[in-house]
Amino acid sequence: MYRFLLTRQWVILTIIAIALIPTMIWLGFWQLHRHDHRQALNKVIAASQAAKPVPVETLTSVGGSVAHDDIYRTVTAKGHFDAAHELVVRRRTSADDKVGYHVLTPFVLDDGKVLLVNRGWIPSPDSQTAFPQIPAPAQGELTITGRLMQNQTTAASGIKNVKGLPDRQIMLIDSEQVGTLLRDSGDASAKAVLGGYADLLTPAPKSGSPELIPAPQGDTSWIGNADVNLPYAVQWWLFAACIPVGWLILARRELRDRTGTAKEAVREESEPAAV
Repeated sequence: MYRFLLTRQWVILTIIAIALIPTMIWLGFWQLHRHDHRQALNKVIAASQAAKPVPVETLTSVGGSVAHDDIYRTVTAKGHFDAAHELVVRRRTSADDKVGYHVLTPFVLDDGKVLLVNRGWIPSPDSQTAFPQIPAPAQGELTITGRLMQNQTTAASGIKNVKGLPDRQIMLIDSEQVGTLLRDSGDASAKAVLGGYADLLTPAPKSGSPELIPAPQGDTSWIGNADVNLPYAVQWWLFAACIPVGWLILARRELRDRTGTAKEAVREESEPAAV
């Protein structure tokens, strides 16, 4: 009865069904992982925003890295900006999705260490090779506050770390790589660059430019604005469960149709021919 399952059509259909089941199960777990990652990150953001500001050197060190639980922590630093060795980070968007640069300025602490500070967003100039005009940072000795961030990576940002860019332009903020660039440019203080970087909070620019980086709202650009990952996980698993059920329904329908056709043929053969 089920010899039709060995036909080419049904063999191909069965192989596709068998391949789709584990794929959809994997997609469900992938969505679940994204949901769990998002929930964990939201807890870190909430805890960091509620914590009191601390000196930056208590959470990072020269050549070190920023712990996951310390991202978005408000940190303080006392020293002065080194605008002469300022860099810009390409392919960054403003709050209204305009493409431009982030301004990365070394901040030299009183003990000589350097904290990389993202002073905010500026629009792209007409020329993509010339260094843009950037409003100067606050001058002299001052105390700043900022949100501590981990080094940026291609995996997390989706931005490729392109080489051979124009002078003083970079794609990702990586304290180790930026330290190398600063040392090559003759900045002696760059030998002691702290791991990670900080998004500037205060003092805010008097002119409103660069535009400060907005505070996180419990969502990140690579996850999205709505908590849809858990429903998507359940949806993929339901799809996986429906595949064998659908295959069985199609097989039974095919069997019923073939059986009905066979009975009709037998009945026609058994009926006497019309005279």
